[in-house]
Amino acid sequence: VQLQASGGGLVQAGGSLRLSCAASGTILSEWRMGWYRQAPGKQRELVATITRSGDTAYADSVKGRFTISRDNAENTVSLEMNSLKPEDTAVYYCNANHLIFGSTWGPGTLVTVSS
Repeated sequence: VQLQASGGGLVQAGGSLRLSCAASGTILSEWRMGWYRQAPGKQRELVATITRSGDTAYADSVKGRFTISRDNAENTVSLEMNSLKPEDTAVYYCNANHLIFGSTWGPGTLVTVSS
Protein backbone atom coordinates (compact mmCIF):
# COMPACT_ATOMS: atom_id res chain seq x y z
CA VAL A 1 0.00 0.00 0.00
CA GLN A 2 1.30 3.42 -0.94
CA LEU A 3 -0.33 6.69 -0.05
CA GLN A 4 0.37 10.05 -1.60
CA ALA A 5 -0.94 13.29 -0.19
CA SER A 6 -1.22 16.45 -2.24
CA GLY A 7 -2.82 19.86 -2.14
CA GLY A 8 -0.77 21.60 0.48
CA GLY A 9 0.51 25.11 0.02
CA LEU A 10 0.55 28.66 1.29
CA VAL A 11 -2.73 30.39 2.01
CA GLN A 12 -3.81 33.49 3.90
CA ALA A 13 -5.80 33.22 7.09
CA GLY A 14 -9.46 32.74 6.29
CA GLY A 15 -8.68 30.94 3.08
CA SER A 16 -9.28 27.38 1.98
CA LEU A 17 -7.30 24.39 0.80
CA ARG A 18 -8.26 20.89 -0.23
CA LEU A 19 -5.91 18.03 0.52
CA SER A 20 -6.16 14.75 -1.32
CA CYS A 21 -4.79 11.33 -0.48
CA ALA A 22 -4.46 8.84 -3.30
CA ALA A 23 -3.67 5.17 -2.84
CA SER A 24 -2.03 2.54 -4.95
CA GLY A 25 -2.00 -1.15 -4.28
CA THR A 26 -5.22 -1.23 -2.35
CA ILE A 27 -8.84 -0.14 -2.29
CA LEU A 28 -9.20 2.71 0.16
CA SER A 29 -12.84 1.96 0.86
CA GLU A 30 -11.65 -1.09 2.81
CA TRP A 31 -9.61 1.06 5.17
CA ARG A 32 -10.36 3.47 7.98
CA MET A 33 -8.76 6.69 6.83
CA GLY A 34 -7.46 9.65 8.74
CA TRP A 35 -5.67 12.93 8.41
CA TYR A 36 -3.11 13.92 10.99
CA ARG A 37 -0.89 16.94 11.31
CA GLN A 38 2.34 17.88 12.97
CA ALA A 39 3.30 21.46 13.65
CA PRO A 40 6.91 22.45 14.30
CA GLY A 41 7.95 21.42 17.79
CA LYS A 42 4.70 19.61 18.47
CA GLN A 43 3.50 16.05 18.45
CA ARG A 44 1.51 14.63 15.59
CA GLU A 45 -2.20 15.00 16.24
CA LEU A 46 -5.35 13.58 14.79
CA VAL A 47 -7.34 15.97 12.60
CA ALA A 48 -10.13 13.87 11.13
CA THR A 49 -11.11 10.29 10.46
CA ILE A 50 -13.61 8.50 8.25
CA THR A 51 -14.64 4.90 8.70
CA ARG A 52 -15.35 2.38 5.97
CA SER A 53 -19.04 3.13 6.38
CA GLY A 54 -18.48 6.86 6.10
CA ASP A 55 -18.76 7.91 9.74
CA THR A 56 -16.57 10.91 10.45
CA ALA A 57 -14.91 12.38 13.50
CA TYR A 58 -12.95 15.59 13.99
CA ALA A 59 -10.60 17.22 16.43
CA ASP A 60 -12.37 19.97 18.35
CA SER A 61 -9.98 22.53 16.87
CA VAL A 62 -11.20 21.88 13.31
CA LYS A 63 -14.88 21.04 13.80
CA GLY A 64 -17.08 23.11 11.56
CA ARG A 65 -14.14 24.16 9.39
CA PHE A 66 -12.72 20.91 7.99
CA THR A 67 -14.52 18.12 6.16
CA ILE A 68 -13.14 14.67 5.43
CA SER A 69 -14.66 12.68 2.60
CA ARG A 70 -14.12 9.65 0.41
CA ASP A 71 -14.33 9.23 -3.34
CA ASN A 72 -14.38 5.49 -3.80
CA ALA A 73 -14.52 5.76 -7.57
CA GLU A 74 -11.27 7.74 -7.55
CA ASN A 75 -9.80 5.75 -4.64
CA THR A 76 -9.04 8.95 -2.77
CA VAL A 77 -9.77 10.59 0.53
CA SER A 78 -9.91 14.36 0.81
CA LEU A 79 -9.75 16.97 3.52
CA GLU A 80 -11.53 20.21 2.74
CA MET A 81 -10.14 22.96 4.95
CA ASN A 82 -11.99 26.25 5.26
CA SER A 83 -11.53 29.32 7.43
CA LEU A 84 -7.91 28.42 7.89
CA LYS A 85 -6.01 29.88 10.81
CA PRO A 86 -2.27 30.36 11.35
CA GLU A 87 -2.43 27.63 13.98
CA ASP A 88 -3.46 25.17 11.27
CA THR A 89 0.05 25.46 9.85
CA ALA A 90 1.58 22.00 9.88
CA VAL A 91 2.65 19.06 7.80
CA TYR A 92 -0.47 17.04 7.09
CA TYR A 93 -0.30 13.27 6.80
CA CYS A 94 -2.70 10.77 5.37
CA ASN A 95 -3.15 7.51 7.29
CA ALA A 96 -4.82 4.26 6.33
CA ASN A 97 -5.73 1.80 9.04
CA HIS A 98 -6.83 -1.80 8.56
CA LEU A 99 -7.71 -4.37 11.21
CA ILE A 100 -5.58 -7.00 9.49
CA PHE A 101 -2.93 -5.06 7.59
CA GLY A 102 -2.23 -2.44 10.21
CA SER A 103 -1.43 1.23 9.73
CA THR A 104 0.15 2.91 6.71
CA TRP A 105 1.37 6.48 6.43
CA GLY A 106 1.96 8.59 3.40
CA PRO A 107 4.52 11.37 3.09
CA GLY A 108 3.22 14.65 4.41
CA THR A 109 2.14 17.74 2.61
CA LEU A 110 2.92 21.16 4.07
CA VAL A 111 0.15 23.62 4.80
CA THR A 112 1.21 27.14 5.72
CA VAL A 113 -1.36 29.71 6.80
CA SER A 114 -0.16 33.27 6.94
CA SER A 115 -1.72 35.87 9.20
